[in-house]
Amino acid sequence: MAELADTVDLAKCVLQGDLRALARAATIIENHQSAASLIAEIRRHAGRSLILGITGAPGAGKSTLCDRLISLLRSEGKTVGVIAVDPSSPITGGAILGDRIRMQQHHADPGVFIRSMAARGIPGGIARATADLATLLDAAGRDVVIIETVGIGQSEVEIARLAQVTILVLVPGAGDDVQVMKAGVLEVADIFVVNKADLPGVDKIEQELHSVADDRPVLRTVASEGQGIAEVLQAARSCKRTAHLPAETGVRIDHLGIAVRSVDEALKFYESQLGLHVSMRETVAQERVSVAMLPVGEPRIELLESTEPDSVIAKFIDKRGEGLHHIALKVPDLSGAVARLRASGARILNDPRTGAGGHLYVFVHPASTGGVLLELIQA
Repeated sequence: MAELADTVDLAKCVLQGDLRALARAATIIENHQSAASLIAEIRRHAGRSLILGITGAPGAGKSTLCDRLISLLRSEGKTVGVIAVDPSSPITGGAILGDRIRMQQHHADPGVFIRSMAARGIPGGIARATADLATLLDAAGRDVVIIETVGIGQSEVEIARLAQVTILVLVPGAGDDVQVMKAGVLEVADIFVVNKADLPGVDKIEQELHSVADDRPVLRTVASEGQGIAEVLQAARSCKRTAHLPAETGVRIDHLGIAVRSVDEALKFYESQLGLHVSMRETVAQERVSVAMLPVGEPRIELLESTEPDSVIAKFIDKRGEGLHHIALKVPDLSGAVARLRASGARILNDPRTGAGGHLYVFVHPASTGGVLLELIQA
């Protein structure tokens, strides 16, 4: 109980803008100390930040671009959170470069919170705790959250899962490699930035990028001189408004709920064999269930373990065994959807209430959905 109280108090301080609490919470998340309960407390307050992912090969100028974007955003009065994922020290496991070296001019600015994280061998250019740290900064009220990846090239596609807008930074002289990169990070980038555009070869790489970019922006910058930064920020804002909107109906898959006898046993398959990682674990008292969430792109898998022998999940397993329990869809207007369903005679199993992760939801009986229990979640 004391640990829970500490978590609640820390979350309140973070939401009130306490920078010391924010730094402490970031450390807890990176070290996985009670991180699940902390994230559960703050997640419902997230969802307002513009989250930018900046990736590209080492030496492309990602940190300089980040630095210039921060300066521009601060000139607009925007607050910024930066997650810089660095290579890991083989001795300590910590970040080798670290925020002591990066973006020094912003460290005294309370409107800028910079955190370096060690990749710790996690593939994809991002650390395992990066998603939760991005949620923390979002909930803490940062207008923009920038995630800068390690910089290992084509394998850095995981950033697209976390960022609303992914910016790929390249430099002149890499044009011969563009076609080779097609199947990797080029496919997930929303914006291409040719940095160091004052060097020879800029026309060639720009031409190569246009051949694979479709309608995606290809921009030139000289980040060290501050050139082209405003255009990058404008493109990112436009990209969030257009490319990342849901389908016309506004309905999209949120998660698949899978009933299991033991979350820990099930994770041996999902983590060890499939390479998925838990983003959050929590217990939902009113549902009498323990939940582990594993993101798969934007949607996720939720493993559901009963905490009491007479819970819905326990009864489901007794009757049918382990397996798919429900499908969850996000809808833009939950109350409107519920009203329409009730008017059509559909069986709604509960009034809207708060569930795992802080979302508002209802369940629709399988008799109304073609045999599958359906959860509707307020987007």
